[in-house]
Amino acid sequence: MHVLIMGCGRVGGALATTLDREGHNVTVLDVDERAFRRLGAGYQGKRMVGNGIDQDVLRRNGIEGMDVFVAATQGDNRNIMSCQIAKHIFGVKKAVCRIYDPIREEIFNELGIETISPTKVGAALLHERITGS
Repeated sequence: MHVLIMGCGRVGGALATTLDREGHNVTVLDVDERAFRRLGAGYQGKRMVGNGIDQDVLRRNGIEGMDVFVAATQGDNRNIMSCQIAKHIFGVKKAVCRIYDPIREEIFNELGIETISPTKVGAALLHERITGS
């Protein structure tokens, strides 16, 4: 599987390292070259500096041949914009977006963008630990 991950923070870096170890073709894109230090020692995929809402940057990073695009930056707006570009302009079949705001997450799901809300997931896990259900 060919995967482009925008954002090499804790989540993006861990995901890239895991997918790379599983044998997937992974490219990580971040605006800050220093972020790549979060990648595991054995990471063999590509590291590219650039902004994932810039169509030229996405083209240079092979967006047209990707099976999956993941937006995992700290910014909800950048994440959703880049997923929309990947899905609707470049035809990437699976675009997954991390979005912190649960209300906005529902809206973006309706637009056909798969989302993960750490806010909702974290609250559900905490609730489960507290209540035991």
